[in-house]
Amino acid sequence: MIELPFGREEYRRRLNTIRAEMQRRGLDILIVNDVANQHYITGYDGWSFYTPQVVIVPLDDVEPVWIGRAMDAAGGLLTAWMRPDNIVGFPEDLVQRPDRHPMDWIADWITRRGWAKGNIGIELEAYYYSAKAHAHLVAGLPNARIEDADLLINWIRSVKSDAEIDYLRQASRLAEAAVTAAYDVIAPGVRECDAIAKIQAAQIAGSAAYAGDITALPPTILGGENASAPHIMWSDRRFGDNETIALELAGVTRRYAAGLARTMQLGKAPQEVSDTGKAVLEGMEAVLETIRPGTLAEDVEAAWRGVISRYKLKKESRIGYSIGVAYPPDWGEHTISLRPGDKTELRPGNVLHSILGMWMDGWGIEISETIL
Repeated sequence: MIELPFGREEYRRRLNTIRAEMQRRGLDILIVNDVANQHYITGYDGWSFYTPQVVIVPLDDVEPVWIGRAMDAAGGLLTAWMRPDNIVGFPEDLVQRPDRHPMDWIADWITRRGWAKGNIGIELEAYYYSAKAHAHLVAGLPNARIEDADLLINWIRSVKSDAEIDYLRQASRLAEAAVTAAYDVIAPGVRECDAIAKIQAAQIAGSAAYAGDITALPPTILGGENASAPHIMWSDRRFGDNETIALELAGVTRRYAAGLARTMQLGKAPQEVSDTGKAVLEGMEAVLETIRPGTLAEDVEAAWRGVISRYKLKKESRIGYSIGVAYPPDWGEHTISLRPGDKTELRPGNVLHSILGMWMDGWGIEISETIL
């Protein structure tokens, strides 16, 4: 068995907190579709979520159940903390067939377990839970009352334990290594893809003490006019003279992600880039001075906005979000956002990635910090 990221007591504590919220909502079982939440509950870790995969949490004090493709059950035995009989594989002849669906089998399994007549919470916004999968699951559970349980676990995840924070600190060192690699390799005439290769090497092997994981978001490296759009991918394009380059990178340890954005300038910076950079750095100082337990999320954004408004700048998108355990395609937890109207009171143990991206006409800059 691969060493669990956390001790069993940590997993039991998480289960107790999840079950308390289930009881408050009147849920008898919870069907977990979000891959990060599945990992959070069970420790299961594998690239198997391109086929239907669920974790079932009953309100009763019994172990959760992982259900996925039969060939991936072996991965469950190696990575999850539960007993072997709580790692369940659906038959291989259900994989990617137009005439049948794994959710039919999973619904039947739930029925045979005696869990098909109560209130069932299902995460309806999970990336890898398709409309077709939901239709088959609901059809197979005609006597159940289905409720949307989206973000139930995400909000619990938003407060990190000391052990989780240790992984995030390790991830932050890998993020620093990735940015250092970018500064070392990027120069006029260098291909973007060659720079990315060096950056990814640092993300994975930037520490001799622990391994880096694949990042939930790929490294973003935006040069020239590409920096005006925040999510353009790299190519074999070569960096030019006097380019402003926005970097949004990360480090990940045991699936825990820390983001770090920085901006490089090759050659002389245009005046508008320098002026905007000054405003953004001053705005980050305002964020760091404001963000602390007891502060509302919207008040952090207001401190930033108060700075950039003095420079006659504005930013429509949010300036940060809760971050932690993550799988592709996103490292955000979909809970706390630093933006107007979010009245979430920040708590000890929250971790937020505050990213101050300014994507302008033909250029852009990014600065971020991951903040405990």
